[in-house]
Amino acid sequence: MNSVILAAGSIGGWIFAIIIIVILVLIISCVKVVPQTQAFVIERLGGYKCTWSVGLHFKVPIIDNIARRVVLKEQVVDFAPQPVITKDNVTMRIDTVVFYQITDPKCFAYGVENPIMAIENLTATTLRNIIGDLELDQTLTSRETINDKMRVSLDVATDPWGIKVKRVELKNIIPPAAIQDAMEKQMKAERERREAILRAEGEKTSTILVAEGKKSEVILAAEAEKEAAILKAEAKKEATIREAEGQAEAIKAVQNANADGIRAIKEAGADASVLQIKSLEAFAKAADGKATKIIIPSEIQGLAGSIKTLSEVVKDQ
Repeated sequence: MNSVILAAGSIGGWIFAIIIIVILVLIISCVKVVPQTQAFVIERLGGYKCTWSVGLHFKVPIIDNIARRVVLKEQVVDFAPQPVITKDNVTMRIDTVVFYQITDPKCFAYGVENPIMAIENLTATTLRNIIGDLELDQTLTSRETINDKMRVSLDVATDPWGIKVKRVELKNIIPPAAIQDAMEKQMKAERERREAILRAEGEKTSTILVAEGKKSEVILAAEAEKEAAILKAEAKKEATIREAEGQAEAIKAVQNANADGIRAIKEAGADASVLQIKSLEAFAKAADGKATKIIIPSEIQGLAGSIKTLSEVVKDQ
């Protein structure tokens, strides 16, 4: 009897311990910590109850359930290339990259069944609508315009789903092979044209520089000749001035000597006859044997006659 009681007591103790452990595990499982940049959507008995943000939370066992864990960070999804047709009937493939962020966890959890698939399909249809209004050249050169239009359209469409489209980028635009070959030939021709233009401009610039160099040489040579002529003229002028000054000084010296001689004759008391004889000597020097005709004043002629008569009288005596 005692052994039965002991056995029943030990079984009851084990059951109580198991119940306590289960309760502890249940309590621990009901305590939840929401990490940063996440949110938990909580349902109670199958219906939406609330959204847990960052921090410590406790849910009622069995009744409450975490329906969805939502990441609030900005996310990136890369969609496969989609076939599109341009306005001028060129088929190409374009793949897109979408940057989005979940702003409302409740709308994200209950708005659409598969949000990423919905965004992919919406991106494909929006891209076809935009590219259908553009020609091939516009499509290749209007990436920014296409990106902005797609971002605005997707943002409006995904707003009821609690999704904010931050940015849309066209990753690759893949035209047909024939179009790629034509574009490469066009680019090659354009590069050759630019090369020819640059070469012609270089030759033109070189010709202009050579002509300007020759012009500068001619100008410098002319300036040098002009400078030499000016220096030669100045030297000739200086020589002429010095020669004239020398002649003037010589004439002045002769005149001073004549004046001194006349002054000396006057001081010696010479009469008019002596003065006339001196004048005759001066005329003789003036002729210097080179003059063919000398005009002699009448007074000197009379004096000469007197001298001749006097010389004859002297001879007769």
